[in-house]
Amino acid sequence: MSNPTADWDKVGDRFYRKVQLYSGVFDEDIELENYIVTGAPFALYRDEAKLHTYRGSHTSKSSIDLYSCAGKLIRRINWDKGSIRGLGWSDDEKLLVITQDGTVRCYYDLQGDFIQFSLGNGAEEYGVKSCRFWSSGFVALLSNNHLISVPRYDDPRPKLLAVPPTEHVHSWTVIPPAYTLSRSVEVVLAIGETIHVVDAAESEDREPPNGPFKHVSVSPNGRFVTLYTEDGKVWVITSDFQKKLSEYDSKAKTVPQDVQWCGNNSVVLAWEDEVHMVGPNGAASKYYYEGRVHLIPDLDGMRLITNDVCEYLQKVPDPTEEVFKLGSTSPASILLDAVDQLEKKSPKADEDIQLIRPNLVEAVDTCVKAAGHEYDIHWQKQLLKAASFGKSVLDLYNSDDFVDMCETLRVLNAVRFYEIGLPVSYEQYFRLTPEKLVQRLINRREYLLALRVSEYLRLPTDKIYVHWASQKVRVSADNEDSICRMIVEKLKGKHGISFEEIAHAAYDEGRGRLATELLNYEPRAGKQVPLLLSMEEDEIALDKAIESGDTDLVFFVLLHLKKKLPLASFFRVINNRPVATALVESSAREQDHELLKDLYYQDDRRLDGSNLLLYESLQQPDIATQTDKIKLAAKLLQDSKEHTFQLKCLDETQRLLKMQDTFDKDLDAGLTGLSVNETIFKLTRLGYAKRAQKVQSEFKVPEKTWWWLRLRALVAKRDWGELEESSKTRKSPIGWEVKNSLQCFTCNMRLFADSCVLSQPFFNEILSAGNTKLASAFIPKCTNLPVTDRIDMWVKCGLIVKAGEEALKAKDVNSLEMLKGKASGTAINEIERMISQLRPSRR
Repeated sequence: MSNPTADWDKVGDRFYRKVQLYSGVFDEDIELENYIVTGAPFALYRDEAKLHTYRGSHTSKSSIDLYSCAGKLIRRINWDKGSIRGLGWSDDEKLLVITQDGTVRCYYDLQGDFIQFSLGNGAEEYGVKSCRFWSSGFVALLSNNHLISVPRYDDPRPKLLAVPPTEHVHSWTVIPPAYTLSRSVEVVLAIGETIHVVDAAESEDREPPNGPFKHVSVSPNGRFVTLYTEDGKVWVITSDFQKKLSEYDSKAKTVPQDVQWCGNNSVVLAWEDEVHMVGPNGAASKYYYEGRVHLIPDLDGMRLITNDVCEYLQKVPDPTEEVFKLGSTSPASILLDAVDQLEKKSPKADEDIQLIRPNLVEAVDTCVKAAGHEYDIHWQKQLLKAASFGKSVLDLYNSDDFVDMCETLRVLNAVRFYEIGLPVSYEQYFRLTPEKLVQRLINRREYLLALRVSEYLRLPTDKIYVHWASQKVRVSADNEDSICRMIVEKLKGKHGISFEEIAHAAYDEGRGRLATELLNYEPRAGKQVPLLLSMEEDEIALDKAIESGDTDLVFFVLLHLKKKLPLASFFRVINNRPVATALVESSAREQDHELLKDLYYQDDRRLDGSNLLLYESLQQPDIATQTDKIKLAAKLLQDSKEHTFQLKCLDETQRLLKMQDTFDKDLDAGLTGLSVNETIFKLTRLGYAKRAQKVQSEFKVPEKTWWWLRLRALVAKRDWGELEESSKTRKSPIGWEVKNSLQCFTCNMRLFADSCVLSQPFFNEILSAGNTKLASAFIPKCTNLPVTDRIDMWVKCGLIVKAGEEALKAKDVNSLEMLKGKASGTAINEIERMISQLRPSRR
């Protein structure tokens, strides 16, 4: 059993530990001292400034090699794009490669796929000298000391920062935007004898003493800055350069190759085979190695990489120190001892429990937390046993944290295994999140472990299956039918699978037929159609859109086809698809009449084309253009025997327009565009009766229609004299009383013809105009009306006595009684006299 404190070192008043994660990391033929190493996974690129041992032509080619922390080769990216000046990682494992000419490649997975952009701003002219990275961006230093910032990798917008002095830059680093007052990146430059801080607006000289500074480094939280002086001293100062916190004299005659922060509480200096860790107040610890050491800073510590080992240097977490510190009497330490005594069946176990019983909850919580910070599985188990023993004694304890820790440690131990090579610490795991950890497993093609972790943590698994299938279509040498069959069988019954992504991968690999086959299994048409269009499977895309019933999707395809195809080909595609044709027609009717005309012409729909031209003629501002449109509409129908009626209507429309134009030139009456009936009505009202009769004669307007129009026009004109002359005639062409035609048409059956009421055209029209005297002249002519109707007509004209005389003739006492109630003045006496004639008094 290993001692948990064997790898601890006390630096000042704090403990630090150096945990060996993996051994035998790199092969001996990899001369790590000749490589630039960055990030985790490790990206290795040969340092162009150093000589290399010749090992054959195949090794002389430049490449960027990606290794796991255990030394397993993940990917080799061949490189022939020029000298690399920057190599860094983002938080989501994007590899950034910046060349001397300012070209930036962002490898967004570990399989070699990338997006590319250029820095601009003089980078190509002056050349990139070096780069510094943070979690979501980077800054490039040009040879003329200009600085170019790229704040975000997902939306790269390079911008020039303020211009610093042109003197030699000894060292430099960046303070991420999250830790600056301006919320923009700040660059700390060791120039000449001093330090300059540069942001987007200005370059400020902070004037610290004892320059020049050979190394500058900023703590992860942005609060502290480390400066390495020319005489071998290390200063730790606040990031505002106002207060020096500590000083350490390395007594080294050579400048260290790297200076980095280990967390936020110590600084690590690395020479060729020697490492100094400087803690608070200038205390330090030294480590020695057989070969070159590379420093890889992380969230809560520092990775130390050599050919032989991968180690993790960090401050001992507080729960771990509380449990394992030599001579510790904390409740958690006693609880751990109690479980050891329990395994030995010693009664001292109960004594320990009773001793810490008041603080037992605290002890259990501390043991659970300490287990999370342990890398050794034996001590993880011991700490969890101690926590389990402690909570079994408690009457009430919430075990959620204990259960969560057991789940977390099972996942962490699985990904830390050397074949996987992801030595994630407990703190890193919670910052990373389980979902992103699964994504890292997917990027490494560790699909089985990714599935087991996702199922264990109850996370969705669809992305894992899709990534597996996408890789299968990229690398498999089987025939396309076999690949499709295997993928479909494997993914059958799996929820949330996007076959569109798999098909896209197949298409990118030049496997168009396989992509089309895979898309048949994609249930969402909105995913199928765009890819089919990009694959130039236009007709299949249109059929899929129509099958989906989504009109917006169909319109999307139709617009794409209209832009892409000649018009004749476009119509041929939609011709045998009624839904597509109907949508094109409805859209063109509102937006593109020329397209609609072409569609009607292509389909030989002459009547629809003629109607469209007629509609357009009605929108024209002048008669000549209207007439031309109508002639074109008639021309479309002239060879068809089926449309004789329509031809006749178009001919009459032309004649009417010409006649209206002629009248308008003489009268300026605004007749153009009116119908025949409206034209007759308006001419009559304006007093041009002969012209109205000419229109009637030209278009053979029926006599009854003519009289109705004339009657209403005269009433509107208030031509009472002409109407009075009409009252002197014996007969009227439309009758003095007629059946209500609307009601007759509504009945539409002989059975109900008798129920249709009679109306009085002259009386009603004149009465509605307010001339009761003239309206009353037409009442005697309505001889076919019932007595009650004629009585009502007299009443409407205000002639109560005349109404009474009508009732007297009909000997209708009841009507007389009703009229008596409406009468006034002398009319009352007249009505009473009439009533008395019908009811003689008794003697």
